[in-house]
Amino acid sequence: MTEFLDTPDGRLGYDAVGDGPLVVLAHGMGDHRRVFREMAALLADSGYRAVSVDLRGHGDSNTGWPSYTRTDTAADLLALVRHLGGPAVVVGHSFAGGSATIAAALEPTLVSRIVEIGPFTRAQKLDAKALRTNSRYRKGMLLLLGTGLLRSTKLWKRYLDHAYPGAKPAGHAEHIAALDADLSRPGRMAVVAKMGMAAPTDAGAQLGAVTCPALIIEGTLDPDWPDPRAEGEAIVAAMPPTRGRLHMIEAAGHYPHAQFPTETTAAILNFLTPTPPT
Repeated sequence: MTEFLDTPDGRLGYDAVGDGPLVVLAHGMGDHRRVFREMAALLADSGYRAVSVDLRGHGDSNTGWPSYTRTDTAADLLALVRHLGGPAVVVGHSFAGGSATIAAALEPTLVSRIVEIGPFTRAQKLDAKALRTNSRYRKGMLLLLGTGLLRSTKLWKRYLDHAYPGAKPAGHAEHIAALDADLSRPGRMAVVAKMGMAAPTDAGAQLGAVTCPALIIEGTLDPDWPDPRAEGEAIVAAMPPTRGRLHMIEAAGHYPHAQFPTETTAAILNFLTPTPPT
């Protein structure tokens, strides 16, 4: 059942499953909280309370917010954690991965750990050489740029098809159809365009201030970077020593949590399990 949190600037829709330590799941731009449906169920079965939230301007959250930056989303996530009685593990995908970094840096007592999946956390620039030599990266960038410039749901769906390489997960066609309906509502693609234009410099500036443990998850076939492993390693390197670790999901694109929910959840559960004393 959808629940709502009213903030001074707007309303956030979320749902919860399970009981136990709190894990907040935040999707990326142009998506919906249901992308975490399988992961949330697996976390609940493992003894966690999994709360999936729609970002501002998405799903059951409203549009009309003053702005749509990663810092804004971090504030929304922290408000939700306070409302639910944190601290919490914050899991952020793509755009929201950068927001997880900011939330952890700003409110370390509310965020016990962070997981960033395919995160846009560092300042980005187009790799001219990779655009010529890496067809997966070139196609992904062209579709993303076209989506933002034209605010096109058609191009966004083509990007999603590209970002889920290989066999599509169960329920994928239904998820894309529901996304199409969501994003066809007035003002929704404008939000996606604004988020796409928001550079992750605010998140990158906070990487060195993250004091909690952090897990970075990258798909080996993620088209958003010429070398997903190198991007993940660079994020870990920008954090204080021993704070971050990287886990690669083989054959996954930009959505490993949806494409391979069992493998992705297993990596997260391993990260959340305390290391026995030696």
